Amino acid sequence: MSVHLQIAKQVSNHRKAQKEFLALDKKREKAIDRVLEDAKKGLHVSVHEINSITKEMNNIASTYHFPPRKEVSIDMVRDYLTKSE
Repeated sequence: MSVHLQIAKQVSNHRKAQKEFLALDKKREKAIDRVLEDAKKGLHVSVHEINSITKEMNNIASTYHFPPRKEVSIDMVRDYLTKSE
């Protein structure tokens, strides 16, 4: 395989990973918004979905050197709501 084809394949893989990462980021943000809305209503909240998406993102991030995302805790949700009031 020529060097040019190898580089083209690497660039293609990087772009694909970048699109997947950005799609997961949007999905994660929506999940965070849902959790915050539920918490504001006083409903029971779980950060499992957020952290599941975060793990997928971080797997991609470690391979392609994208910025990793922090896992979210219930305490982080409470702190955010307290500060935003």
